[in-house]
Amino acid sequence: MKVKEVADLAGISVRTLHHYDEIGLLVPKETTEAGYRLYTQDDVELLQQILFFRELGFPLKRIKEIIDDPSFDREEALRMHRSILLEQRSRLNRMIMTIDKTIQHAKGEIQMADKERFEGFDFSRNPYEEEARKRWGDTAVDQANAKAAHMTKEQQDAFHQVYVNLAAVRHLAPASEEAQTAITAWYVLLNEWGNYSPEAFRGLGQMYVADERFTNNIDQFGEGLAQFMCDAMGIYADNQS
Repeated sequence: MKVKEVADLAGISVRTLHHYDEIGLLVPKETTEAGYRLYTQDDVELLQQILFFRELGFPLKRIKEIIDDPSFDREEALRMHRSILLEQRSRLNRMIMTIDKTIQHAKGEIQMADKERFEGFDFSRNPYEEEARKRWGDTAVDQANAKAAHMTKEQQDAFHQVYVNLAAVRHLAPASEEAQTAITAWYVLLNEWGNYSPEAFRGLGQMYVADERFTNNIDQFGEGLAQFMCDAMGIYADNQS
């Protein structure tokens, strides 16, 4: 299949596939004499696995490391992903039941105890992140929560503006000049009140997508911003090495 056919099949952009090719994550095994990429069935299966990892919030560089590892077991990875999705489905079902009860309570059809209002919510842990960390390791920066809690009003305003600037370029490739300029400003700002090495910066970006609390807060500035920042921060870290 040609790149447009694969993009349409997977529901992603042609630009995304070109980027995967450029970084060596998914390089089509064949090309035509005219230079068009041709994707085999093996390429399509590998793309599916890459997108599974993306769903889990893994940055592209880490995905490449995992699938290039000789010990990588595709079937094991699929089983893990299935387990994670089943747990996520169970949690969502509990939340849907809570919503249904809340609607009935609002209509006066049932009485709802305060404790019932919060069934399905669990911000104390992230089982998807935990299982992924156990299997493939983790470089996230665990100090980020504590640091974020002590920002001044001026820092909050500065952070807000950086998010706005990043949201404005999130439609571009994370490796683009505009994206890297905006993410560099983020790195500089963070180091005005903390001490982030490029690797710690990468880890913070991974937390943005591994912890849904971060994702939800960041994506208020634009859908997909957390993932975009994670990818851009990983590319920034790579460029510093």
